[in-house]
Amino acid sequence: MAMSGGKDDGAPMMEMNTTPLIDVMLVLLIMFIITIPVATHAVNIDLPVATPPTNLPPPDTVKNKVVLTQTNQILWNGKPITDGELRYQLESSLKYAVEPELQFQPEAQASYDLSVRVLNIIKGSGVTKFGFVGNEMYSEFNKAANAR
Repeated sequence: MAMSGGKDDGAPMMEMNTTPLIDVMLVLLIMFIITIPVATHAVNIDLPVATPPTNLPPPDTVKNKVVLTQTNQILWNGKPITDGELRYQLESSLKYAVEPELQFQPEAQASYDLSVRVLNIIKGSGVTKFGFVGNEMYSEFNKAANAR
């Protein structure tokens, strides 16, 4: 009977079969890997408890709204103004203790050139609280709902 590397003459095999030894060693290695605790790299630090500030300014109730109409008019809170008056209004709104929010709402058929011109004026004025209003009217979902 021939084993790995043995001869057919019936002489006993002189090499030791290491396959069972390797199998046992692999099982032991896997057992050790499973039982090792997961190394966590956490540093526990006691942080101070934050206290909310008591001198908060009141929420801004003043909102300025810029509307661009189909007839190329700029409306500031419902009143028509020119480019120069818009610059003045924006600069004067920055003098408040709490900067009021500026809302920008072009109508559906407002001129793109007017929109770009007004947005450049707003950008140049240094206004930081700025938002687009009414964009939800032009979404695909809203158009489909209004078509019904």
